[in-house]
Amino acid sequence: MAKSIKAKKAILTNSSFTFFKNYINNASPVGFESSGQKLWLDYLKPYVDSHFVDPYGTAVGVVNPGNPFKVVIEAHADEISWFVNYINAEGLIYLKRNGGVDPQIAPAQRVFIHGKKGPVKAVFGWPAIHTRLGAADQKEPQPKTDNLWLDCGARNRKEVEQLGIHIGAVVTYQDGFDEIAHDYYIGRAFDNRVGGYMIAEVARLLKENKKKLSYGLYVVNAVQEEIGLRGAEMIARRIKPNIAIVTDVTHDTSTPMINKMIEGEVQCGKGPSLAYAPAVHNKLLALVEKVATDKKIPVQWRTLTRSTGTDTDSFAYANDGCPSVLISIPLRYMHTTVEMIHRSDIESTIQLMYETLLTLTPKTNLNYLA
Repeated sequence: MAKSIKAKKAILTNSSFTFFKNYINNASPVGFESSGQKLWLDYLKPYVDSHFVDPYGTAVGVVNPGNPFKVVIEAHADEISWFVNYINAEGLIYLKRNGGVDPQIAPAQRVFIHGKKGPVKAVFGWPAIHTRLGAADQKEPQPKTDNLWLDCGARNRKEVEQLGIHIGAVVTYQDGFDEIAHDYYIGRAFDNRVGGYMIAEVARLLKENKKKLSYGLYVVNAVQEEIGLRGAEMIARRIKPNIAIVTDVTHDTSTPMINKMIEGEVQCGKGPSLAYAPAVHNKLLALVEKVATDKKIPVQWRTLTRSTGTDTDSFAYANDGCPSVLISIPLRYMHTTVEMIHRSDIESTIQLMYETLLTLTPKTNLNYLA
């Protein structure tokens, strides 16, 4: 047990916490993850033996390259965003969604438009309440993709283009990392850059605690999850892992307007969430559960149906099948600019992945009939 305590105390050091904040504040929109991947790789490199980046930008650090038995720990690097789709004569900018961005949170938000001359500040315009009120029988207009626009200060199309803004420029929210009471953190894109942070910390702990693994470990930060698990599909076929441990966020269901009878019961501050699902390998899940019990790591449970909706699906069904498990961190207000997580859940999730890796060997029996 002493080794577990030692590992846990090493989590969230000053340097790792600084990386975490910088990593969250950096923009990493779907299809344009390169700057975030560079930050992540620069942090990870001291803790792995080699690294590579695939053609679409998924970044991988490797411990024990060349070992024929391969274990993956994985998160995804991309965040939801918008694309510039149309610029009207008055200089207002209309958008398309890039991933599961929520139009209802957009009005009055500040954004960066990532144009050819660098980021341009802009806002989502929205009519004042005085002007929206019509006849008594009229409903309030609801924010939708086709009635939302950006205002960057330009008053015609030429002025917009002079700023380097073009059709296809990607747009991200400005909001970044912050801390609030009782060890909660808020920010955009904890989904799922907190996962990228956690798998990097697992690699750091293995290195600093001088742990020797009997297999090749692939620390994978995948791209394009938010538009259909695309990066995980590509990298799973390339690595051909024997085991995959995927981490992502899951919903804290203790806030209003969420039906626990449908979404289950998960809450920030009570540990990572494990899931039963067809893509989740039952024997690997049981192993992770035993690790949590033995190391006194709190966990929560939920069930998923046809798919997990995470990169777990891509790894589980890759090649000839890869035993895969999903370890999720509870998150409030997913796909908003104020996503909220708890420090203790970060630490517990890192520890659970770390201890699970120390338990696995190439001889771990994951055969359902043996």
